[in-house]
Amino acid sequence: MTSKQRAKLRGLANRMETILQVGKSGITEPLIKQAADALAAREMIKGKVLENAPLLPKEAAAQLAEELDAQVVQVMGTRFVLYKCNEKNPVIEL
Repeated sequence: MTSKQRAKLRGLANRMETILQVGKSGITEPLIKQAADALAAREMIKGKVLENAPLLPKEAAAQLAEELDAQVVQVMGTRFVLYKCNEKNPVIEL
């Protein structure tokens, strides 16, 4: 992904609501399933790492991205943004 594409995604992420929360259980199978379903529908999701989570936001984003074969767009404070292009029916044009 180029820096221009990443910048466009960061701009789109500013208006997004947080739909995913990583809590004290960390990255679990239900959380991965929820994130995969959301990425299939939206291509980009915003998540938050709660204070009691065992992972730092950067670690949680990287681990989720690896599990989902997605890309980390941005980590800001306790929030992170993941992107995965839907090859069959793209929602976001880069």
